[in-house]
Amino acid sequence: MSITNITSNRFLEAIANGPILFDGAIGTLLYERGVFLNQCFEHTNLSQPNLVKQIHRDYLNAGAQVLTSNSFGANRMKLKKHQLQNQVEEINRSAVALAKEIAGDQAFVAGSVGPTGIDLDDLAQEKGTEAYNALKEQISILVDAGVDLICLETFMVLQELEMAVTIAKTFDVPVVALYTFQENGLGKEGQTPLLIAQRLAQAGADVIGSNCGGGPDMIFDVTSPMVQVGKPVLAQANGGRPELVEGRSIYTANPEFFSVFARRLLKAGVRLIGGCCGTTPDHIRKMAAAVKMLSKPQIEEINECEASTQQPKIALENRSHFGDLISKSKFVCSVELNPPMASFDLSKVISATQKLAQAGVTTINIADGPRASLRMSNLAMAQVIAQQTTISPILHVCCRDRSFLGLQSHILGAHVMGIRNLVIITGDPPKIGPYPHSSGVYDMDSIELLRVIKGYNAGIDPSGKEMEPTAFVCATGAEPAAIDYEREIKRLSLKQKAGADLVMTQPVYDADQLERFLQDTQNLGLPVMLGLCPLASYRNAVFLDQNVPGMQIPSHIIERMRLADLNGEGAKEGVKIAREMLDLVRHKIQGAYIMPPFGKYELALEVLNGYIEPVDTSKHKHHHQCTCCVDDSVRNLSHCSKN
Repeated sequence: MSITNITSNRFLEAIANGPILFDGAIGTLLYERGVFLNQCFEHTNLSQPNLVKQIHRDYLNAGAQVLTSNSFGANRMKLKKHQLQNQVEEINRSAVALAKEIAGDQAFVAGSVGPTGIDLDDLAQEKGTEAYNALKEQISILVDAGVDLICLETFMVLQELEMAVTIAKTFDVPVVALYTFQENGLGKEGQTPLLIAQRLAQAGADVIGSNCGGGPDMIFDVTSPMVQVGKPVLAQANGGRPELVEGRSIYTANPEFFSVFARRLLKAGVRLIGGCCGTTPDHIRKMAAAVKMLSKPQIEEINECEASTQQPKIALENRSHFGDLISKSKFVCSVELNPPMASFDLSKVISATQKLAQAGVTTINIADGPRASLRMSNLAMAQVIAQQTTISPILHVCCRDRSFLGLQSHILGAHVMGIRNLVIITGDPPKIGPYPHSSGVYDMDSIELLRVIKGYNAGIDPSGKEMEPTAFVCATGAEPAAIDYEREIKRLSLKQKAGADLVMTQPVYDADQLERFLQDTQNLGLPVMLGLCPLASYRNAVFLDQNVPGMQIPSHIIERMRLADLNGEGAKEGVKIAREMLDLVRHKIQGAYIMPPFGKYELALEVLNGYIEPVDTSKHKHHHQCTCCVDDSVRNLSHCSKN
């Protein structure tokens, strides 16, 4: 993000225009780079300014859009413990100057203000007045030094934080108020996150939220409810729990863990994210990929003139057999099968595909780099499936791993190989896996890529030049249980305008959410394939609910799985739950998209029992790879040299 003529108003405008990424811990890095714990970290602004600037520079290069001044403990009461109370102004002014020098016109500078260290009882005593004066003094210096906002952070006494907000609001600068919760997710006096959010908003904070206290999962739990208040929310998690390694406190959370929860926080409606104790530029770099993905102007309306002029040259029914069924409103079903890990042997996948086809399954879909594990490309598997079975597969195309040019080459290569059916997804940030250094690219998101492919189908490349038209059938994803539901519906509308032919939903376990989604999207005219993931066990249900973005499993469903597991019937109950959802809306959808857990495709057949009929696949051959009849797939083989 390029920022010019930074003002307080521009910070608030930036929040409204897209997610904002703060930096991570400063004290942790100072410690790791040689500043001992018995020293005053804030005094390094004077004693080691180059070290402080390098930390700011590392965060800026990692993608941080807000740099926090090294002034957290630089109030008079805290500095007094180091006999530095007479250097309050010098330390705070240098903290701002160092951050501003590195930020330039590329980032905002937040003036960090921490608590004074008093407890609730002290507030009503003489120490309360001392704390008030110390906070007012520090905030005044930071504002006068030119910060773009004040960030009140790591306060555990709510009343002190409210007092600090009141002080800061007397100055013409945005105020961020962050409360630190206990491990149980409640305030020091048992307050809920929602109650604390309401009180901070009432005190006048422009941004509310939480930092420190726990890792990303805990911070998600306490900040997501705060979104309800209507104020922008900032979430800054610790790098997990510190472990004592050879006498040093080390935070061991994988940065990949942060990238996953960054996306989850943003999708929950949290507008600002960053790191706290134990986080490093590596953590921020991983989070930057999620921010980049959601920072593009993807919520802007698509130019209607452009949308109307790019019409497909080939009708949907003539692009593929799957497209033909969709155009005729036939019930279609797809089962997800993925390449095996650490193996080139596709015999089991081919066997499973053949059995699914014989049972009446329409097609299979193949994910693009699932679970950050080492697998062959899904395009290679799709080609083998198309060659050796009667199935015309659906290929997932994820924006995460390829550049703008790389995505185009990948897609056009799929067309040459006869692959016509695509699922276009933005993709979650790279998850925890054996290759944590792998980074997300995100040159474009799913809406932008759909627009590119719509142009291909109209015979126009992204530069506006004419080209041979493609014949892709494009599916897109949607989350009926999205926490930021309004945004999800708006994005789906944009996807439809960008060229999506149908929507394949994430698994849904709440009947009311599903009915609401189908009602709210009816006017789009997009055929819907309902996503179903039959739960394998109680443990599986809990894991999906807590760790997979877009998967929201109601507590009553989790309880059903728990009770079923006690009787050894967890998988059976999972199938039953999936069938209940399918039965509920069968007359409102065009098909089902089954994601069987752990590749157990037999569970998919149990879910679909009664919805599909066995077919005799020996009556026709599928020459999907033949270039002379590739456009017609299985429907026009009379002239094929292989027939």
